[in-house]
Amino acid sequence: MAKEKEKKKFSVGNIHITSTLSMSMVLFMIGMVVLLVFVAHEMSTRLRENISLSLILKDDISSTELTRIQQYLTNSPFARESKLISKEDALKEHIADMGEDPSKFLGFNPLMASIEVKLYADYAQVDSVELIESKLKKFKSIDRIAYQKDIVAMVNDNIARISFILLGFAIVLLLISIALINNTIKVSIYANRFLINTMKLVGATPWFIRKPYILRGMINGFLAALLALVMLGSLMAYIARETDINLFTMSPGTLAAVAGIVIFLGLILTAVSSYMAVGRYLRMKTNDMYFV
Repeated sequence: MAKEKEKKKFSVGNIHITSTLSMSMVLFMIGMVVLLVFVAHEMSTRLRENISLSLILKDDISSTELTRIQQYLTNSPFARESKLISKEDALKEHIADMGEDPSKFLGFNPLMASIEVKLYADYAQVDSVELIESKLKKFKSIDRIAYQKDIVAMVNDNIARISFILLGFAIVLLLISIALINNTIKVSIYANRFLINTMKLVGATPWFIRKPYILRGMINGFLAALLALVMLGSLMAYIARETDINLFTMSPGTLAAVAGIVIFLGLILTAVSSYMAVGRYLRMKTNDMYFV
């Protein structure tokens, strides 16, 4: 009798270990997709913020007008940073890039001073840039505004396309994960179907019966999420060691968000699946339990 109890206890323990490991693999896959989505978002933000506007200034601009333009850019919501490039600095950059000095055969510096403006990601859109351009043109000391409109459009189109693909992939994987975790929970509760039925027959309320299974499911889900995060961290460390891509340089908020989503899904999916799985046996008649 003692051996049978020990064997039964060991078998139930195996079910919980197996279900936790299975859920950890599912949550690991979810974590990879969530991490990929956040990486793509950060990369798109950095890419957009590298888009710049060149405000070409007239040669007769006064120091007062230059200060007014710089002050406007500092107080504006769209300018992430701005840098003044004088005529002399522009000439030095031209010589460094082209290897020739145009002032030697022209007798004067033909280049004009400019202000390089880096935009925030939210304003690096074609329509937003056009609106910014119209506002800046009100300064008469700005000769013209130069930027690559085709590049701005292409960057945003590609980012939108990649985001749509990743979102679709994430939704499909989430649905698959829900089904896998739900089946895993069903298998773990299946062994206790007669115990659930007995508790129902002696008058236990549905919530009294469900509560321990939900709590145990959430504990298993939490452990599975932690294991998934350990595997995810190991994968990130391996990628950093074998390649030049170091995902640990992402913002702490992003890494915390990935961990939070994995843990949240581990808790919620197991709680809902446990609730539904127990409910199935609560609605089932005693005789029907022999045939499931």
